[in-house]
Amino acid sequence: MRVDLSEPSDTQALARLGKKQVLKRRFGFISIVGFAMAELITWETVLTLFSQAFENGGPAGAIYGYIIACLSTLSVYTVIAELASMAPIAGGQYYWVYMLAPLRWKKVSSYLIGWLTSLAWIATIATETIFLGSMIEGLVIINHPLFAQERWQNTLLAWAAVVVAIFINVVVPNYLPKFEIAMLVIHLAGFVAITATLLALSPKGSAASVFQTALNEGGWPTQGISYCVGFIGNIATFVGADASVHMAEEIENAALNIPRAIITGMSINSALGFSMMLTVLFCLGDPKTVLKSATDFPFIQIFYNSTASHAGTSVMTAVIIVLTMACSVGIIATASRMTWSFARDHGVPFSRFLMKVNSRTRVPIVSVCVVCSFACALTLIYIGSKTAFNDVISLTVTGFYSSYFLPSAFLLYHRIRGHILPHETCSSHYPPAATADEEIPSAHMPQKTPAEKVSGPVPVQASQSDRDPQSTSRPPELDVAQAPLIWGPWRVPGILGTINNMYACVYMLFVIFWSVWPPATPVDYTTMNYSIVVTGGVLILSAVWYFVRARKEYSGPLIDKEVAEIMHLGSEVVAGV
Repeated sequence: MRVDLSEPSDTQALARLGKKQVLKRRFGFISIVGFAMAELITWETVLTLFSQAFENGGPAGAIYGYIIACLSTLSVYTVIAELASMAPIAGGQYYWVYMLAPLRWKKVSSYLIGWLTSLAWIATIATETIFLGSMIEGLVIINHPLFAQERWQNTLLAWAAVVVAIFINVVVPNYLPKFEIAMLVIHLAGFVAITATLLALSPKGSAASVFQTALNEGGWPTQGISYCVGFIGNIATFVGADASVHMAEEIENAALNIPRAIITGMSINSALGFSMMLTVLFCLGDPKTVLKSATDFPFIQIFYNSTASHAGTSVMTAVIIVLTMACSVGIIATASRMTWSFARDHGVPFSRFLMKVNSRTRVPIVSVCVVCSFACALTLIYIGSKTAFNDVISLTVTGFYSSYFLPSAFLLYHRIRGHILPHETCSSHYPPAATADEEIPSAHMPQKTPAEKVSGPVPVQASQSDRDPQSTSRPPELDVAQAPLIWGPWRVPGILGTINNMYACVYMLFVIFWSVWPPATPVDYTTMNYSIVVTGGVLILSAVWYFVRARKEYSGPLIDKEVAEIMHLGSEVVAGV
């Protein structure tokens, strides 16, 4: 495949990040918005995670916590959108960390974030599919109260969901954008239908019962701590908006459409989620009956109490199940692209196999199957112990926010130092070489002379002068990603962007701190929150493996051979003249 760096297209933008186009760009703006909204499924998650914020904080804590979480998470995803606009690439966080981190920490920090992000997405597959199986069993229980629920049944249902998702991702991938648009329609129509039904049929609580009632069912010493613990339930409602980032190499005009999709999806979903939160709190009825429902999902009981109909409850719950299934399809697509991207940069074992892309469908089928296999293995833990399974999947909130924090913090540093040039400075040719004493924050692609023969992927490295401070030699040619950092076409300008970046970083630290707290006291081995152990374990084991072996194999993001060959030719060839 010939990569023409002069072509004003996504192929050109990707080539400047060192990669050739191998996946098919299937998604336009509407379909990627559908994808982003189906990944968040905010109003659906408000229903399914209702009890977490309700028990610690009560109705008032849930409402006000939702508003804070919504606005704060929008701040975080605005920073993610800026990074995606600068470097729209499937690797996302680990690529950005390498691009922005100090020279001596580039490789190791990029490697750790790559593993953390990959495993967090695999854990999310297990979480979402087990959740899906639990809802199906809850629906069976509301219709057949004598049904004996077994955890192995839940795991089998999760596996069935994975099989369906693999079929859509692997066998009919060209239908995935249309599938996401269809799910967007169901997402919006389902919201209208369910809220209208609840508001029409349910007795309504008073405003005071919603806006002025606080609960501390976790037994915390102060109501403030209870609010903060319950706040994580609202945080989980918005996890996963970076899914669009990892689909970057399959999106048209990715540098603009990814940020727009993230912000559009987050904004619309936030409004829908808030409306659903108000609706369900006003239509709650007796909290004790709802929270102790045999279905394990208060929202199913609320549906039944409102409609007094098994058929009505089944239809309403089926809408949630279908949309959760759609979310699982997108999560598997996201996890596979993240793992595939990390594999092509030799970040995981057996990279040679995981990086393969099917020539007909242009989908990384091996990566899809591998991430699904690991997720299915995680669901086996659920059969033995629900507590142990919750410990594993606790990687989601803590792991995701840790992976967001590091590149956001590095971006803030470069922002304050004024290292990032305006988007208008980007041109169709490469910038001139830098002298040895110039400080150039960069993505650091490798240095080779025109005479050197390229035989394979090339590590993205610093220039010789950056690697050796004593060197006064000047590289014969500056490669593309050694250019100064340049903003993408989408960003929050000026001081407003800096303030937003600062707030997002502080907020992420707040979330990471409270995400490791248990849900109630007293704490024992069955109620302990092990997310700090799981997340810390991933980072520690990744670091150990890096220094034992991976540092000899992982050199940071690589430049594809075809791109490298063109970069090292004369500028007139690069320009296509």
